[in-house]
Amino acid sequence: MADTVPSVKLTIEGAMKLLNAGMAKAKEIDVPECISIVDPGGHLLAFARMDGAFVLSFESSLMKAKTAASYGEPTGNMLAGVDIKLAIATQGQRINLPGGLPIVIDGHVVGGIGVGSGTGEQDRVVAEAALGALPGAKRFG
Repeated sequence: MADTVPSVKLTIEGAMKLLNAGMAKAKEIDVPECISIVDPGGHLLAFARMDGAFVLSFESSLMKAKTAASYGEPTGNMLAGVDIKLAIATQGQRINLPGGLPIVIDGHVVGGIGVGSGTGEQDRVVAEAALGALPGAKRFG
């Protein structure tokens, strides 16, 4: 078994591409959003709260991004009941609201994006549009 494996890292430039593309989509659909971009460990790389976005959506956007990065799966797809148990077990660090997507490049999870302040569907559309700005990023739409 190997002692090391190759990895891919999301740079601040990549995080800003995602953030700017997400904000552009949010403006296009006229929904001000909070957008969080995190690394695979859930550490915040970039964030924006657009004018008019709900202040507390910072928290939900960050938790969506952390959850997507941690699990490597979009948020909002977990069975009811299981999602509550995981939220309790992780002291609210695991969230199942739609709008979180992992950032996957060449099969490596390099981070997560979380969007909050619109409906779950609007948040997901903005997150998906953001992924489109990063060449090679896996799409979930």
